[in-house]
Amino acid sequence: MSKRTEKDGVGQLAFTFGLRSPKDEAQETQENGPCVSPTPSGVESKSERKRKWHSLIDKVYLPRNLQAAWERVQENAGAAGRDGITVQQFARHAERNLTQLHADLREKTYRPQPVRRVYIPKSGGGKRPLGIPCVRDRIVQQALLQVLAPIFEATFLSRSHGFRPGKGCHTALEVVDRAIRHGYSHVVDADIRAFFDTMDHDILLDQINEEVADGSVLRLIRQILTAGVVEPGAAEVEPTSLGAPQGGPLSPLLANVYLHRLDLALVHAHYGLVRYADDFVIFAKSEDEAHQALALARQVLEGELGLLLHPEKTHVVSVDEGFEFLGFHYFRDPKTGMRCQEVRRKSVLSFRQAIRERTPRLKAQKPVKPRALSLSRLSSNERLRERIRRVNGFLRGWHGYFKTMRSRYGPSAWNSLDGFVRGRLRASLTGRVGRGWWDVALPNAVFDQLGLVSLAALDAQYTSGQRTTPARKGKLDGEPYAGNPHVRFGREGEQVTLP
Repeated sequence: MSKRTEKDGVGQLAFTFGLRSPKDEAQETQENGPCVSPTPSGVESKSERKRKWHSLIDKVYLPRNLQAAWERVQENAGAAGRDGITVQQFARHAERNLTQLHADLREKTYRPQPVRRVYIPKSGGGKRPLGIPCVRDRIVQQALLQVLAPIFEATFLSRSHGFRPGKGCHTALEVVDRAIRHGYSHVVDADIRAFFDTMDHDILLDQINEEVADGSVLRLIRQILTAGVVEPGAAEVEPTSLGAPQGGPLSPLLANVYLHRLDLALVHAHYGLVRYADDFVIFAKSEDEAHQALALARQVLEGELGLLLHPEKTHVVSVDEGFEFLGFHYFRDPKTGMRCQEVRRKSVLSFRQAIRERTPRLKAQKPVKPRALSLSRLSSNERLRERIRRVNGFLRGWHGYFKTMRSRYGPSAWNSLDGFVRGRLRASLTGRVGRGWWDVALPNAVFDQLGLVSLAALDAQYTSGQRTTPARKGKLDGEPYAGNPHVRFGREGEQVTLP
């Protein structure tokens, strides 16, 4: 069975000039894709609706689908769930385990285990809860994702960028950049409070049921949602009557399904929405229009979806005054009139924390004499070489994401970050901080010779048109990412860096 797919590019907003009809205001920009109908593909009368998808559960537990899901879970690695079984342990008897999983799903005896709750620090303070499913449950979620994602991709609007094929932070940021260039003067800077923790299960399943009529699939999703959670150090299972654990393979798709109603409402009303998972901004051509857009968003989110907009983090601002989105701070410099796209303060703090974690100072480190810091000795230092390798991987990925930065400080913004990295390496080698003889013994040229990557050099390559690291959401070996997307577990499972 096939369903109609909306063919659209990554362009999101209607950048129009002069006198145009309201319909023109809802069309996609021609810069990056064909125009689409101003009526969203999901807005249809009951008589126009396509038939729903039936008999999908057998596609979920199909052996080759489970095998593909296992390979993806194995590639992503990650920590063990509540049962303590690691990916490596599961792999020792993978064929037998997958055969049993296939049988459990087919005979409807499969029951997901509660997720293991972990908390990771947020750059702005506080902690973000993650739910780590067991490896077995991650495979089932991935198998469901592989079956359901193509179905819902055919219904999603191009205003949604998170966790979708061919889209990502880079496409969302491209649209934001075009909106600013084309004169949108105001923006709704919104924040949904505890989105993943407050999704209503019944509302979510009703939205899934609009496309999927297989009761077994719906029942399986409900079992995953209500499996419960085990807090750190606790033995009892806490029920999960709301929300979807942020950490499983299925939760990004569920987030997009849940917020699809918001996309439809705002696009149907001809507002300029750009959304990445639960982060979104709405562009408008006047302050009044922005307030109207916020009122509509509030009506849908709070009145229909049972969510809550954060009262202190949701507001209407002028583009010149500034707003933050996906790790960047957009504003106009009042002194020079320059439109800036700088790395937001929280992301800079996360950068510094990530570098600290990769350049630790040893406890009870003995004072180092200058002669021990010769280039020949440093070049043969295995611990230093491994440390620089890890720092380099992080720096390349970080620049790959933030390479479009336009700072009022020019190249010195990159130089400042480079200086922090070199300072941390000096401190990790000598056990000393601040300025002193170690700055002379370890000049910048030494780190260049040791192969340390320079953000300023990467930016010079990028601005000169040379090939550089592409923007990405994170490496499978646990390197951190930028922006504020769904969380990927690091190789060790516990340490994840958020911007």
